[in-house]
Amino acid sequence: MKKIKSIWFDANRIFLKTMKDEVFSRPLEAFPILMEATKEERNKYKIGKDAEDIRWDELDEDIHISSFFEDKEPVYDNEIATIFNRFPQLNISEVARTMGINKSLLSKYIYGIKKPSEERKKQIKEALHLLGQELLTV
Repeated sequence: MKKIKSIWFDANRIFLKTMKDEVFSRPLEAFPILMEATKEERNKYKIGKDAEDIRWDELDEDIHISSFFEDKEPVYDNEIATIFNRFPQLNISEVARTMGINKSLLSKYIYGIKKPSEERKKQIKEALHLLGQELLTV
């Protein structure tokens, strides 16, 4: 297994350098908690004792080196992204809470890092319809 030597960020990506000076990167959308974190919060990490993972105690976030070997880049033109882009006032955390799923997972659907099943798409839409019905009572 490759070992982590260092990590750094730019505006849209996280980069990892291995002990053999190989460089890998992933879009921050792949890690919604890091994407929303401040620069200071992102820089407060520790590399695990086996140099195979990274931990952010303040953010309660862990990333294994294997996450950097995925070729998957965000797909911004997916149906879920289109819905949330059309209604930017939607609170991802609240929609996820309403559905009973993790905010990070919903964010990965929105950013196209993960593809929701047809059943999950239906659940997301149902949660949004419920929100719309609640708004109509105002």
